[in-house]
Amino acid sequence: MTTEATLIDGRAIAEQIHAETVQRIAALKARGVNPGLAFVRVGEDPASKVYVGMKEKVSARLGLHSLTRVLPEQTSQADLLKLIEELNRDPLIHGILVQSPVPSHIDSTAVYSAVLPGKDVDGFHPVNVGKLMLGDRSGFVPCTPAGVHELLIRSQVKIEGAEVVVLGRGNIVGKPMAALLVQKARHADATVTVCHSRSAHINEHCQRADILIAAMGVAEFVRADMVKPGATVIDVGVNRLSDPSAKGGSKLVGDVDFANVRRVAGKITPNPGGVGPMTIAMLMANTVRATELAVGGRR
Repeated sequence: MTTEATLIDGRAIAEQIHAETVQRIAALKARGVNPGLAFVRVGEDPASKVYVGMKEKVSARLGLHSLTRVLPEQTSQADLLKLIEELNRDPLIHGILVQSPVPSHIDSTAVYSAVLPGKDVDGFHPVNVGKLMLGDRSGFVPCTPAGVHELLIRSQVKIEGAEVVVLGRGNIVGKPMAALLVQKARHADATVTVCHSRSAHINEHCQRADILIAAMGVAEFVRADMVKPGATVIDVGVNRLSDPSAKGGSKLVGDVDFANVRRVAGKITPNPGGVGPMTIAMLMANTVRATELAVGGRR
């Protein structure tokens, strides 16, 4: 008899983190401090509009002060950097998120570098990236890797000594995810392999993994025959596939063939409902931590 994997409920775990965040917000408000988060969006990319809208709703629900600045697609890099500098100087704003992607004529590295490291709640500033690589947790960790880490910890998945395979080497998920899990630290100390589009023998690497994290951006790339029986599978990918039977003629799927992989894995995240809610939860937690650091009271 085939048993199905235990679902790792990202929505439920995100709500646990939100509850903790609300308590921290209340403590700050009792001191007369209201955490502030600024969203900056350039252009009218449909996905970006949806993502910012979701973050705005969660901010409001938790009691964070938030504001959104939307700039036209043709905005110059200089004008975007000017806005970021204004937000850097604003004492009521403790976290700044520039929604990616930015238009191709704008250098995203310059944009992320312009945000003060102490307000960089996305964790993309070179200072925060460097701190992560050095094992210095005083900086901010990018929200999706941080969310995956919390999913593993709160689902009692053993990380120490585990064979971990990260599929994808991007700066937003793959690289920081590997850096986080390989640290000499509690809830880390894993043996991490990063695979990408040029990797040879990907199947064999995946089959050795106790924890498999898929962040390649390739629809349903991970098949059941690539997964070690009993492994934990985390699906970070978001891909749109044509489906005439679906509303709007398309559907969203992850990087994992969920229906078949769940018959092999021990634990697995659904998609949606897995990593996505955790990314937002960690953004809110980072913003509150940035506020605490700014006013004193947390390290």
